[in-house]
Amino acid sequence: MRGFVSAALLSLPIAALAGNAHEGSLRRRHIEHARTTAIGRRATQYKLVDDYNKDTFFDMFDFFTAPDPTHGLVNFVDQKTADKENLAYVQDDGTIVLAVDDKAKLQLNQPRNSVRIQSKKAYNAGTLFIADIYAMPHGCSTWPAYWMVGDNWPNNGELDILEGVNEQSDNQITAHTGAVCNIVKDTVQTAGRLVGQTCQSKDGANAGCNFAMDSNATYGHGFNMNAGGVYAHTWETDAIKVYFFPRQAIPQDIKDGNPDPESWGQPYASFPSSNECSIGDAFQDNKIVFDITLCGDWAGAAYGQSGCPGTCAQTVTDPKNFRVAKFKIKSLKVFGH
Repeated sequence: MRGFVSAALLSLPIAALAGNAHEGSLRRRHIEHARTTAIGRRATQYKLVDDYNKDTFFDMFDFFTAPDPTHGLVNFVDQKTADKENLAYVQDDGTIVLAVDDKAKLQLNQPRNSVRIQSKKAYNAGTLFIADIYAMPHGCSTWPAYWMVGDNWPNNGELDILEGVNEQSDNQITAHTGAVCNIVKDTVQTAGRLVGQTCQSKDGANAGCNFAMDSNATYGHGFNMNAGGVYAHTWETDAIKVYFFPRQAIPQDIKDGNPDPESWGQPYASFPSSNECSIGDAFQDNKIVFDITLCGDWAGAAYGQSGCPGTCAQTVTDPKNFRVAKFKIKSLKVFGH
């Protein structure tokens, strides 16, 4: 297991940390395309619809308390418990924190308290989402995710924007559909590497279609060492596109609250409509989800190949393993047109 980050990183100050070589290459990849002002009138004008900020964040989410659908070794707690145990709170500097319990010593196979939240509001095509995240959970047994999903899975679609397991080093962006949707190689221009082409998912066959980002600045320890960055995605009827900007390369238009995706260059992932698949139909009424589960169908199944010690269930018993199992969110904004 990779060593824990320093105490300074645990509190994660607002000031951005210095980027490494990987972050620098990501910055160069995007900065050559970026424009702070568009030439002529933009084809799409976005207006702020919802601002999930320090004052409103937890009022705009519901806490999920049912058993984990992915069979994780977790107990998803309600808001009152999360507040009492410091699993969901706002820091003095306005940073929003979602965490796994890092205090209780547990018995083998005893679930650990964690959180899963889902937006009260559902969204549809014609929307832009911008999540500015300082830090994310990582470590043996963890399975964190920032994603969107409809109530009728998979028919209403699922988009996994930021997701991974154990000590994974780079992010993978995945789409799941009920409809027959496939990505044809060489028909999409992306900065990410196409891994899976079949988006259609069902119980027992739910790998989805996905893109690997192939940079340790995009996930886990490497993401946190760079003070994170911005994950943004556009959802239109003809395509869903996902972008990432490390802390030192966030476009000025995003900082100014006037986002212009047309100036951002290639997305890391693109899930386009085709003759057989309408993205506008395949994704409907999706809600925003943040969760941190442990072990389960993916992190547990992949544990033996992760390089982590012992078993996944053994790791869950020790609270010290979850000192960095935290999302630290600066802001989440939703725009429409």
